[in-house]
Amino acid sequence: MFSVITNALKWLLNAVLLKTTIFGIIFSLVAALGSYLIGKLSPFIGTASLSNAFASIPSGIWYFIDIMALPFGLPLLISAAIARFLIRRIPIIG
Repeated sequence: MFSVITNALKWLLNAVLLKTTIFGIIFSLVAALGSYLIGKLSPFIGTASLSNAFASIPSGIWYFIDIMALPFGLPLLISAAIARFLIRRIPIIG
């Protein structure tokens, strides 16, 4: 009975706690990297040119952009790509 409890605690510490810590660090890196990149790219993009670009999109295209929830999905895809890149670089997991 004691060995069952010992093995369960070993599994809990090795598998669950280690992976939770690693993925928490990856989440923090993705959040920090995303805000850092947006801060660095904002002078190059410029809000005036971005406003003009969005104003020139016809209403038929905006309909499909709203259906696809592009303002929600695009940042989601970018952060998922960053997280995938970081996870692949970890020797234990990737």
